Amino acid sequence: MSHRTTGMLTLSGYIATIFAANLAISAIGFVSVGFGLTAPAGVYFAGLAFSLRDALQETLGRCWVVAAIIAGAALSATLSAQLALASGLAFLFSELADFAVYSPLRRRHWLGAVVASNTVGVIVDSALFLWLAFGSLDFLAGQVVGKLWMTALAIVLILTWRRIVSRPVEEQQAP
Repeated sequence: MSHRTTGMLTLSGYIATIFAANLAISAIGFVSVGFGLTAPAGVYFAGLAFSLRDALQETLGRCWVVAAIIAGAALSATLSAQLALASGLAFLFSELADFAVYSPLRRRHWLGAVVASNTVGVIVDSALFLWLAFGSLDFLAGQVVGKLWMTALAIVLILTWRRIVSRPVEEQQAP
C-alpha cells in the first residue's frame, strides 16, 4: 500500500471517528468506562481519534489534520451544532498541544511520543469538550479513562501491525 493511500485511509478514518463520537453521544448519551466512572458515549471514538491523528500527521502532515477536524466538525453539525462546535474546538486545541508534544519527540522515540502526546491531548480535549458541550467538568475522570483505554488499544494494534509488516516475506508466508 502506498504512503499516499495509507494517508487517505487514515484521513477518512480520522474524520469518521470525529463524526462517530458525536453520533454516539447523540444516540446513546453516557456510558460506563470502568472504575465506577461515566463519560459521554463518544469517548471511545474520541480516544481512537488521537492515534489516528498521529498517524495522519505522519502520512499527510499537519494541514491535513486541521482540515480533517474541520470536516469532522462540519459533518457533526448535521447532528448537533453545539456538539460539533465543542468537539471541533476541543480536537483543534488538543491538536495544537499535540504539535507541541508529538512532533519534537517522534523521531527520537515514537512510542514515547504517542503516549505523551495522547495523554496531553486527552486531557486538553476532555476538559474543553466537556466545558463547551455541557458547561461542566463532572465527567472529566471518565473521559480521560475511556480515551486512555482506546489509546492503549490503538498502540497495541499499531505495534502488532508494525511487527507483522516488518517480518521477512518468507516468514509471513509460512503456514
